[in-house]
Amino acid sequence: MLNNLTGWHFLIILVIVLLLFGAPKLPGLARSLGQSMKIFKNEIKSDKDDSDTTGTAGDSSKAAGTADPSTKS
Repeated sequence: MLNNLTGWHFLIILVIVLLLFGAPKLPGLARSLGQSMKIFKNEIKSDKDDSDTTGTAGDSSKAAGTADPSTKS
C-alpha cells in the first residue's frame, strides 16, 4: 500500500496535515520567525560595527607604536 508513495506524496500529506491542525498557529509562527530574523540582522549589524571600530583603534595603536621608536633615534 505504501510502496507507491514518493517524496512528493509525503510532502503533500504533510502540507494538508499542517493546514488542518496547525492553521491557527501559523500566523504566530510567521510573526515570531520575522521577529527572530530582525533580531538576528540587528546583532550581525552591531557585531560588524563593533569590529570596524576595534579594527580602526588597533591600526592607530600600531601606527603610534611604529612612530615612537623612530622619534627616539
